[in-house]
Amino acid sequence: MLAVEVRDLVKVYGRGKRAVRALDGVAFEVKPGEIFGLIGPNGAGKTTCLRILATLLRPTSGYAAIYGHDVVEEADVVRRIISYLPEEAGAYERLTGREYLELFASFYARSESERRRMVEEGARLSGLGERLDDRIKTYSRGMKRRLALARALMVRPKVAILDEPTSGLDVLHAVHVRRTIREFAKRHGVTVIFSSHNMLEVEYLADRVAIIHRGRIIAEGRPKELIEEHGAENLEEVFVRLVGQR
Repeated sequence: MLAVEVRDLVKVYGRGKRAVRALDGVAFEVKPGEIFGLIGPNGAGKTTCLRILATLLRPTSGYAAIYGHDVVEEADVVRRIISYLPEEAGAYERLTGREYLELFASFYARSESERRRMVEEGARLSGLGERLDDRIKTYSRGMKRRLALARALMVRPKVAILDEPTSGLDVLHAVHVRRTIREFAKRHGVTVIFSSHNMLEVEYLADRVAIIHRGRIIAEGRPKELIEEHGAENLEEVFVRLVGQR
């Protein structure tokens, strides 16, 4: 069974002359345990696609499923097996980092021992050490992002949906986030689908990628395969060539 299946996905915002076709027949598949990157310029449809998979948006037409469960018809089931990290993940500023993890663990854990396991794992994934007991309002952007990622992964979802996981982070925090995603996904067999503007990040993280432009998938494959196919030096060059031609 596929971890993620998307077929002929269409999303239109608005009506009449003001209608915007954010997704225009998007289709791709993600295998269990795979790290799949969705890349494209601003406004290409990345976030819309991820939000549909996370059951936050209803598609205009088409089909999307997580482990065989339709994201529209079986949204409640899907929500129990995924986690979602939006690009701008809010935090509860008055809580400490540990209290934040404990709060979210209580939503998912089926026993006290599982709740403790989640919090312990979240603490380790965040890499915040003693700062985990400080209030979130004292955290930098990078620290907040690390905490939010830890929250998304500590529940060990079947599919983690991550929208721009390193957006706006400095090099040190970005490296921590990338390493955490890759090591955690491989260790626990978690499927990851993420979006990013950072092509070096995508080359490091993704087993396969899809390039989306103007609501359509214009290329898909392993990063090395796409680089070789287009005679490029790196994925960034492939991206510029493909997007610049359209």
